[in-house]
Amino acid sequence: MILDLASVMVVTALVVNVSGVLFILETLLRRDEGAGRIWSVAFLAAMLTTLAYTVWAQTDGAWWSVAVGNAAFVAGTGCMWLGCRRFNGRRMSWSSALVAAAVVAAGVAVAVEGDAGGDWAGALWMFVPLLVFAGAGAVECLRGAMRDSRTAWVLGAVLGFQSLYYVSRTTAFVTSGPDSALFETAFGTITTSYLTVTLTIVAVVVTSVLRASRAPMRGYVRRTDDAGEDGVLTGEAFARALDSLCRRAARRAETVAVTAVRVDDLDQISTAFGSEVAGNVAETWRAGVRRHAPTNALVAEDGPTGVAVALVVSSPQEARRQAGVIYRGLFDDLGRVGGGVIPVVGVGVGLSETVGYDPAALLRVAREAASRAAANVDTSVLVGDPE
Repeated sequence: MILDLASVMVVTALVVNVSGVLFILETLLRRDEGAGRIWSVAFLAAMLTTLAYTVWAQTDGAWWSVAVGNAAFVAGTGCMWLGCRRFNGRRMSWSSALVAAAVVAAGVAVAVEGDAGGDWAGALWMFVPLLVFAGAGAVECLRGAMRDSRTAWVLGAVLGFQSLYYVSRTTAFVTSGPDSALFETAFGTITTSYLTVTLTIVAVVVTSVLRASRAPMRGYVRRTDDAGEDGVLTGEAFARALDSLCRRAARRAETVAVTAVRVDDLDQISTAFGSEVAGNVAETWRAGVRRHAPTNALVAEDGPTGVAVALVVSSPQEARRQAGVIYRGLFDDLGRVGGGVIPVVGVGVGLSETVGYDPAALLRVAREAASRAAANVDTSVLVGDPE
């Protein structure tokens, strides 16, 4: 059966919108640390893209819908890349500005040509950002914390395939033209729509799994405005305190150690043993880190599945010893939780001696080391190195 363009666009819009709505609804049910929210924006942009192109397919002369669709398409792929960067704890300023600029350029390129531009107005201003952002997202899936997740490799494969497809599509567009038999057969709108449906289904499943590893269901851990009675700071308060600590330590050439303690299987525990057991594990883990950390340490939430500890130490050996004390004490505490459930705990350390006094870099290196420690049954504590 061969479908016409309008039917294909409707089917594509249906699949993308249903997938996007499901992902966004799941986002509302979870406490996210950033990556999931950005991926939600990507799916919103994808939904807008399909709606705009559906209008274009059914309305003559609707050049404005092409402008909206092209800009939204670039925004969707760009936000997939940005979500991967946030997942890995990387800086977002320049990359966000780059995506915003590309989105504006894709829309303006169509608006400049207007009705005279035809169906393929501003196409290259869309194709090139798509292949660049998809390729960058694929590379990001093989770096940092995502490198340790085989699920992230699947997302990397999806983005890598999209990038290669648009490399080929751009080449065919430039060399043969959009009206050629080669372009219409291999890279036309209908072929691209089939590809979009397939990649969207895979992407929504993979990003949901990745997000679940970072964002357990609401209610596991009660959040506070600044710091609770247990002395655990919020992420915002910790960022301010760590920045001040790093600046003071840098002036005195003292060593700052940031220790990340991660429990990444709370969602699986909730599914297997119930939310009450998962809640008990989360509370014990949170309180245990505070109990076994040094008295003068800063202890804070690091997303829904992490707790961070920061303090000045006399040597790297002292930092590793303190992290080992936290790990052993936490393991004993979790062993006493009802139900006999012991989660997978990863402890990683970032040191200013190797990373420098950048608070974000220290926290990122500690997180990555904690993720590797959780995946390695033979290692309880890992000291991270900068890339």
